[in-house]
Amino acid sequence: MVFDALIIGGGVSGMQCALVLGSAKNKPFAMHKNIGIILHQRASHLENALFNNVLGLSPKTLGKDILNEGKNQLNELYPHVNQIEKEKVLQVKEAENFFIVETNKNTYNAKNVILALNYAKSFTIKGLENYLIPHKKSNPKKDRIQIQNKDHYIKKGLYCCGTIAGHRSQFAIAAGSGASVATDILTLWNRGEHAKVHDKI
Repeated sequence: MVFDALIIGGGVSGMQCALVLGSAKNKPFAMHKNIGIILHQRASHLENALFNNVLGLSPKTLGKDILNEGKNQLNELYPHVNQIEKEKVLQVKEAENFFIVETNKNTYNAKNVILALNYAKSFTIKGLENYLIPHKKSNPKKDRIQIQNKDHYIKKGLYCCGTIAGHRSQFAIAAGSGASVATDILTLWNRGEHAKVHDKI
């Protein structure tokens, strides 16, 4: 199977990207797309986060709870999104018209790859080293990194979102970044006609 979209990273931006892509399942241009997310969450900054200032989240919400609830939400609402757990991505290689994503356990092919990683060093995924630059919106003393991109776009078939895309480490910013990439991909699948997904009562 070739994924039409494969997200690397199970933090805020990655999970939000997966939820928006998954929610488009009834759109003619998205209903037969293969979507996956590699949920390597050990390095997620959500593990020790506490939220009091996020619209829609109850005060004192714990980041580690969001990680679990997000996986459950994705599984219950959009089970067609393939959740790949307990695998760590080692390398991303470019092939003709798709990318090869190698983990410590498997190899996956994807037409579109979304990097939803955090901005901490060290960056260990081979094949992406040439895109790394110092993070533009964090304290230089912390030596953070980002992937060079233009509005989340790196090159054909390769995107990034969240802090690795150069955004500040705020929950709402990361979520919006992931949603933005998802709508960019939906627009791509919709042959360039701008697309978004809203549920209505």
